Amino acid sequence: MKRSTASNKRKMIDRIDRQMIRLLQKDGRISNTDIAKKIGISEATVRTRLNRLIAEEYIQIVAVSNPIKLGFEIVGNIRIHVEIKKMENIIKELQKLKPLWFIVQTTGGTGIDTEFVVKSLDELNDLIFEKINKIDGILRTETSLFLKYIKRQYDWGTASD
Repeated sequence: MKRSTASNKRKMIDRIDRQMIRLLQKDGRISNTDIAKKIGISEATVRTRLNRLIAEEYIQIVAVSNPIKLGFEIVGNIRIHVEIKKMENIIKELQKLKPLWFIVQTTGGTGIDTEFVVKSLDELNDLIFEKINKIDGILRTETSLFLKYIKRQYDWGTASD
């Protein structure tokens, strides 16, 4: 007998979900009522579907800020070369570090890419040398600093579009 898991119960997104996602990517503040009017469904249906899309991690609704304008002096990327056999523990430890707002597992010889925001060089130094590089299984890091944002768009739609 096959055990039921959350991933087995996950409902695939349909045309209405995709329309909702596109509208929210253009304006994350759009009301449920406006979404309902534009798509031609009830507000209750929008609310139910939106809650499911968030709970199942298809989308996240947040204010995307510009950390440089908000006073973070240093923003950038850290490529982390890891011992693959220790990946699971490394990921758990990295997730605990607040300055790392974005963490992905990658191909191409590094293992993990992250993006960070810190207030100063001292905080960056602490992040790299006192926190990240002390995690068992990390071989080395490569840090790049962002000088300015040139393009930041989040309205790519869905793969079914």
